[in-house]
Amino acid sequence: MKITVIGTGYLGAVHAACMAELGHDVLGVDVDSAKITALAEGRAPFFEPGLPEVLASATASGRLRFGTSLREAAEHGDVHFVCVGTPQRPGSNAADLSYVDAVVEGLVPHLRRPALLVGKSTVPVGTTARLTRLVERLAPAGIPVEIAWNPEFLREGFAVRDTLNPDRLVVGVTSDSARDVLHELYADVVAAGTPWIVTDPATAELVKVSANAFLATKISFINAVSEICDATGADVVSLAQAIGHDARIGHRFLAAGVGFGGGCLPKDIRAFLARADELGAGDALAFLREVDGINTRARERTVARARELVGGSLLGARIAVLGATFKPDSDDVRDSPALAVAAALHLQGAHVRVHDPEGLDNARRAVPALDYAEDVETALDGAELVVHLTEWQQYRELDPQLLSGVVDVPRVLDARNALDPFPWVAAGWHVAALGRPDAAPAVTPDLPQVGLRTAA
Repeated sequence: MKITVIGTGYLGAVHAACMAELGHDVLGVDVDSAKITALAEGRAPFFEPGLPEVLASATASGRLRFGTSLREAAEHGDVHFVCVGTPQRPGSNAADLSYVDAVVEGLVPHLRRPALLVGKSTVPVGTTARLTRLVERLAPAGIPVEIAWNPEFLREGFAVRDTLNPDRLVVGVTSDSARDVLHELYADVVAAGTPWIVTDPATAELVKVSANAFLATKISFINAVSEICDATGADVVSLAQAIGHDARIGHRFLAAGVGFGGGCLPKDIRAFLARADELGAGDALAFLREVDGINTRARERTVARARELVGGSLLGARIAVLGATFKPDSDDVRDSPALAVAAALHLQGAHVRVHDPEGLDNARRAVPALDYAEDVETALDGAELVVHLTEWQQYRELDPQLLSGVVDVPRVLDARNALDPFPWVAAGWHVAALGRPDAAPAVTPDLPQVGLRTAA
């Protein structure tokens, strides 16, 4: 099928490449000419495992090309995917839909044959209905244009797999013809056994924000429990393992730590709240305010724990931070808990040096005041506290015995509860975490004892 993908950021670039991989004739469109140039050359403008290979294959085959013209997009496609961002509106919790509106306003007047616009961006419920009215005003006379919604469920680090082998496909349509077009477009994916869920546009719009709100709630729940564990000496990791064996609960997203971030969950739950308020149903989602608050508090707890570990004041403290991205296998630092904590430590007077396997360039642009190191040993050199903030596999595999000779004080705050404390303690490290007792060698004469809890 001849399709366009409008917006070639994280979502759009992956979707365009994967649709071409499925055999479609794809034109990707964006206003960012530098990004378009990189993509046209088969280069991914951000880090995502597997994308460079799919992108190179699709562009080499001729099934994928890129441009900057919505007029060209109108001429090329029968199906147009809208993949632009919906960031949080400045000064408000609501989503900013100006980019979505700009696509419709720029594309529809150029259409000269029947077309299906398919939204993939995360939007407030009711957006399809509003855009349908806009399209009716803009479409040339006699040109039928329909809108459907097909929410994305991509996980950064697994986006290619999630596009080619998703755990479900949801399409919100108002006609059998739109349903049939999308079924044909995803025919290979559906044939592979992916659940195919057909519903109305409003339900499809709600699916994504509801899923994100549920995941955020689960993460904040275990972080709230970790606060109780801190107050009682209980171990949140063992607790999460125990309750996760209940099939109704499950183990996923029960990792207590510094909380969630990124370009989706934080802004999506706030937009969900804002839309509920607009609909007069704000009380139904009032709990999401506390979910957001718990998440913010996890960052504050991390900073407070770091301050405690270095003797009660961060002024002049030498701190190494492992991780800048909001999650591993990504270079995304949008609303990153790791970078927020690093910046907060710096603002309280600490000398902070940050390492990340992929996110240093983005982190430097976001928070230029911090020091950055290209390798772990440089980041840890002379540190009196190491704070682990992004659970990269590289950090799980570090040799604590080797690193004990690099730092000034062998002390680590594992704010992700992802490091195995036993080899660290055996190598002479004091290991602190959120929601579990400290673990330390039997004798630690060189460590300040301020604020240290009973070693486990």
